[in-house]
Order: sequence, then C-alpha cells, then structure tokens
Amino acid sequence: MNGTLEAKYIQLNGIVQGVGMRPHVYRLAIEHHINGWVLNSAAGVQIHAEGTNENLKAFAVRLLSDAPPQALITSCVQAAAEPEGFNAFEIRKSTGEEAITVMVSPDIATCKDCRQEVLDPADRRYAYAFTNCTNCGPRFTIIRDLPYDRAKTVMAAFPMCPECQQEYENPMHRRFHAQPNACPVCGPQLSLLDANGQPMAGDARDLLKAGKVLAVKGLGGFHLAVDARNPQAVRRLRERKKRDAKAFALMARDLDAAARYAEISELEVAWLQSSRAPIVIMNCHKAEPGATALNAAGRCQNAGLAHQEIHPALPTIGIMLPYTPLHYFLFDDDLDILVMTSANISDEPLIISNEEALDKLPDIADAFLLHNRDIENPCDDSVVILNGRGELQFFRRSRGFVPQAVQLPFASLPVMAAGPEMKNCFCMVRGSEAFISQHWGDLNHYLNYERYLDGMDKFKKMLDVAPAIIAHDIHPEYQATRWAKLQKGSELVPVQHHWAHLASVMAEHGLNEPVMGLICDGTGMGLDDQIWGCEILTGDYSGFQRLGQLAYVPFPGGDMNARRPYRMAAVYFYHVYGMDGLKLAEERLPDLSAEEAALLAHQLKDQRHWVGNSSCGRLFDAVSALLGICANNRYEGQAAIELEALASVSENGYYPYYIAERERKLTMDVRPLWEALAADSLSISPQRCSRRFHNTMRAMFTEALTRARDICGINTVVLSGGVFHNQILLRELFDSLEAAGFKVFANQAVPPGDGGIALGQAAIAAYRYRM
Repeated sequence: MNGTLEAKYIQLNGIVQGVGMRPHVYRLAIEHHINGWVLNSAAGVQIHAEGTNENLKAFAVRLLSDAPPQALITSCVQAAAEPEGFNAFEIRKSTGEEAITVMVSPDIATCKDCRQEVLDPADRRYAYAFTNCTNCGPRFTIIRDLPYDRAKTVMAAFPMCPECQQEYENPMHRRFHAQPNACPVCGPQLSLLDANGQPMAGDARDLLKAGKVLAVKGLGGFHLAVDARNPQAVRRLRERKKRDAKAFALMARDLDAAARYAEISELEVAWLQSSRAPIVIMNCHKAEPGATALNAAGRCQNAGLAHQEIHPALPTIGIMLPYTPLHYFLFDDDLDILVMTSANISDEPLIISNEEALDKLPDIADAFLLHNRDIENPCDDSVVILNGRGELQFFRRSRGFVPQAVQLPFASLPVMAAGPEMKNCFCMVRGSEAFISQHWGDLNHYLNYERYLDGMDKFKKMLDVAPAIIAHDIHPEYQATRWAKLQKGSELVPVQHHWAHLASVMAEHGLNEPVMGLICDGTGMGLDDQIWGCEILTGDYSGFQRLGQLAYVPFPGGDMNARRPYRMAAVYFYHVYGMDGLKLAEERLPDLSAEEAALLAHQLKDQRHWVGNSSCGRLFDAVSALLGICANNRYEGQAAIELEALASVSENGYYPYYIAERERKLTMDVRPLWEALAADSLSISPQRCSRRFHNTMRAMFTEALTRARDICGINTVVLSGGVFHNQILLRELFDSLEAAGFKVFANQAVPPGDGGIALGQAAIAAYRYRM
C-alpha cells in the first residue's frame, strides 16, 4: 500500500442492517484498497478502515453516496484510529454488547432480480414463494431481537442447505447475510387446505377462477382473496365477512393490469412499484370506447370489474401490486385482479397464525393457502393517496413503513405515547427519533388491546428503551389513557386531542415556532368538557390556546350520532329552527321515525343535559343525510366520503355563513349555510349542493384563519384531523390559504386522522423532557 498508512473508525446508524450494507462496505473496501473490518452491532454498522488518506476519503464518501437502495443512513460518525496493520478486509460476526441504536428495516417488496428468478423455469428458486435477498423480503414482520441476525428471527427454524449457506457467506453475492435466505430445499413451504383443514390437491388459481374465497397467509397477516371480476364471488365474500359497504382493497397482477381499472399518474406508478408497495387510492378508470359507460351517478362500470360490490358509491379504487413471490402465483393470463382484504373478523386484530385462521375463518373461506413461517410482528397493508398537490397522504401507515422513525427537531429522554382510542398506533421516542407502531385498530376491542400491549413490549426490546414518561389523551375513558394511568412510577403527560393533531404536523415538518392549527375531525374531549372537532388553535409543543371554533350544537345520544348521520341532520334542523325544526326533520329525513324525533325533542328541551359539539365531521355527516346521500354509516366516515365523492366538478356556488368575534375569539356559525342548503336540496341536485357546501367550508375556513392571523400575528397554518382526508377540501383550502399569503403544512409522514395522534403526543412530551 503506497503512502502513509492511516486508520478511521466509522459508525453508520439508521436502517443499515438487513439491507446489504456490510457487503456494500466490503466491495468498496476492496475497490479502494482498504484493509480492516466491518460488523453489525446493536449500535449500528461499525467499520475499522486502514489505507492512505486519499483512499480513506474516497471510501468514506462512497459509503454514503452509493449506499444500498433500501438503506437509510441517519448518521455517520467518523474518528481517527490507530492503524493495526491488517492485511485484508473482512466481515466480522455481529456483536450485541453496545446500547441498541440501530433501526429495524420495514418489510421490502420483492426486487426485480428475485422476481426474475421465481418466474424462470431454469432457476433453482423457480416458483418458490419465499425467495428474497438483501434487497428485498421480510424484515420487521420476522424479527424477534437485535442485532438483525437469522438466529433472532423466525427463520431460525429453517437451517440453510449448503447452496444457500454458500450464498449467505459470499460477500460478493446479493444474498450475503440475507437473514431470510431460503430455497425449496431448506426453507418454508406452502400447503393448500380445504375449509375443514384437510390437505387438498390442485392449484389455488383454479379455486379463485371458480369463484371461491381463498384465505392466504401473507407477510404480516392473512388476506381473503377472490376474483375481483366475479360479482357473485365478491358479494359472497362481503356477506360472509359481514362487511356491508366499505370498499375492498385490490391486488393487480402487474402495472398493465392495474391500468385497466384505474387512472394512474406517474407518481402513483412510482408508489405502486416502490419497495414499500402500499395500497394506492386512485381514480377509477374512465370507460374506453366500446366499454360500458359511466352510470348516472358517475361510477365506473367498465372493464368487467365488480365495481358496485368492490367500492359501492365511490369513484376511487385502492390497488396494490404483488409484494411477495407468493402473490405472483395467484395470477395467470385469465386472472389479473383480486380482492385482497385483511382476514380479520369484524373489528378484531389481524389473523397471523395457521391455527387461528383455521379456527376463525372456515365460515368465510372455502380454502386456505398456508405456510409454515411464523409472523412475529403483525402488520397490515399501508394505504395511501396522492393528493392534488402530488403529496403523499396516509390513510393507514403500516407495512413497508413501520418501524421507520420520524425525525424530531430535538432529542429527549425516552418517551412512550399511548395514542388514541380509534385507529390506534403508539409511538416511542429514543433520542430524536420517533418510532410509530403499526396500526392496531380500535382499542375498545379487547383483542386489539392485547395485541397493542404485546407490540409495546416488542418495541421496547427492539429499541432497548423502557420509557418512564408516558403521554396520553385527556379522555379518561380511552383504553390507552387507562393503561397509562396504571403505569406506576411513570411521569404522565396528558395531551388534549386536537393539540396532538397540531403537534403531529409540526413534528414531521421540523417546525419549532408557534403555528396556527385548523384541526377538523369527528370528536375529541375539549378542555371545557365539551366535544371539540373544528378548532382554530395557536401553539407549539409547550402549550396551546383556542382561538376559534365551529359553533356548538347539541349532541344528544353521544356516539350514536356518528353511526346515524340522520340524527345529526335533525340536530342541525333544531339548531336552525328550534323545536319546529324537529317537525321539519321528520318530513325531510326518512330514517327519522316519529318515536326517535319525540325522544330527541325530550332530550333537547332540557338544556342542562346538553353536551356541546363543535365537530366538523358530524357537520359533514349531517349534510350527507340531508341530501339523501347517506343516512346511516355502515363504516366509519361513510357519509362524509360519499358526500365528497358525489360533489360536482363544475359548481362554483356557495352558501352564506357568519363568523362572530368576541373577546378575540372567533365562532364559525353555519346556521345560514344550513338554511340555504335545506332550501337548495329541494330544487337542485345533490351533486351541486355537495360542491356548494365544500366551497363554503373552504371560504369560511380561509376567512376565519385570515381574521385569526390579525389577532395572533402568526402566518403559519397546519391542517390536521380526519376531515382532511377529504381531498377537495384539503387541496382547495391549501390553494386558498397560500393565495392569502399563509405558509401551509399538512400531515404527510402520518395520517391526518387519529393514526397520527401518537406522534403529536410524543413530540409534546419529548419537548418537555428534551435534553
């Protein structure tokens, strides 16, 4: 080696294990004439490099610039070291003595190389459903502990054959230290069983083409699959699963197949084909010449897809592409698109074991496609949409993204954020990294709560933290709040629901200065013991003030109103017209019986028992019911979703509203809106009325925030809450606020709904205990 010998110690942190980092380091070392070693440790990837100053510099630069595609390097520490005179470069065995600072990789969709192998009849992995390499395959769903070595994954049960072992030990092979490496000789195996759990011969594709319901064990849980072009099969699945109306997710054979059913933009193509492989919500494909045209409501009916059974009353469709080799074998030339819905029962958690599937699904599935690789960490499919601004928005952040951290703008002591009651995810903070869990569902179901507690224990182990600081919602009846209050010796940080929404946007965008927040959702307990849901807040991580709100309306019946939008419509009739409004409600709302109207009248007469409700979500529900679009929610948000779906594209009108200001507080009053809307709905179409309503909400919010800016002097606005899943409102309000000179931010790293609450809770607690 020419020149003076120098040495460097280098440590790489982030997602650096299970992504081919060590062979990457090894190959660069050989290329740049570097001697020394590299190893995995609980603290990250550690390197001792010896060479000339020039070679060391080039080596260090390319470590980062040419990193493996699935690596995410969050820090690179370099320090001078003493040369030890190594004669070669080697990959050493992992160590686990240091504090754990490495991140676990999310699961990675099948790469091109592995896909080519499993589709090549001449390859030894032809048609093998568990093919993977360092660039793809299971990660988070199979890991039990760190550092990420095979012995600490579920693959420990499958000793490698000599050929796989040779690949695993060859630094120049793309399967070098690919922990899930396997082949048909030594790896997991598939089995096809009938509804009674008995082995059966045949091809799963033939069952699907015959209209059967197939339970498929996947990467992070079970799916139920049927041929999406078979209306009877989809209807049968819907009936058996007791899922009346909520849209089913689809899996298309490839991009060409997906394009037959959806309008796909370049950005949507990129996400469909990405290594994260989420379900992407897209516009349904317009009818082509010669195909069946759109029906009177504008719904797509072309291409033979069972639209009304798959996504009733919606012009959008959710599609993902195959992300494991197993998925490729569910398709052929005659089978190009499948319903692939999670195989959970009602609101129960994902089914992840063969035994549980055979016990719980025989009344739903006609057959079972199983395998004998355990699922250690359940993980549902992620669901995203590309909004009109080309930005990603999550409906559900899970497989492919968890447990990747969100970087906070400060570091803190370890924190646990318990999350909300609905759409729960928890969040753990280690240093400046906020690790958000997979989606657990609603914690009012005990089995979800059990899975949530188990997930917490696993995250603590993987992150090597035991947080004594716990953030939680202020609602005393939330299961997550009850859990937090049972943790003895912990510092509790109660966080108001809408403040957490505001902080979630701040945290993911690295905002440190006070902001205004327009937070619009269904419900959250307010500081005045009323139900909040449309609030203008000012604040930061240290505190907040309420500067504006939607005017309170009564809320008799509580959560029943979220299930029955026609009740909220009756409440708004009362809000506008008094007791006479309930008589009008009986006339205008077919689902409101005389008995229920009388009960509401009795409840509303005694104002001492009123609970005020400023919910934007319930207002959208009420409008949907008034227009005859959706009177009863058969799934969460149905009325609001169908109200948005039906809105006319060309309507420019809007309704009156009033904004009152008292003692520097704003109240948005929609009684003029309701009165005009009720009159319009008798003479013009629901499509036009819906669009006028959306236009009005945009105008009212823009005016309210502009007036709030005059009061508080803050020019940065964050938008959060489940109502901002509404793409019309989000896109047009963004444009309107930017035109008014605001800096505007919305959730992108987490969902705007309750799936993002834990991040906000965590950021607030972390700020209080920052280091």
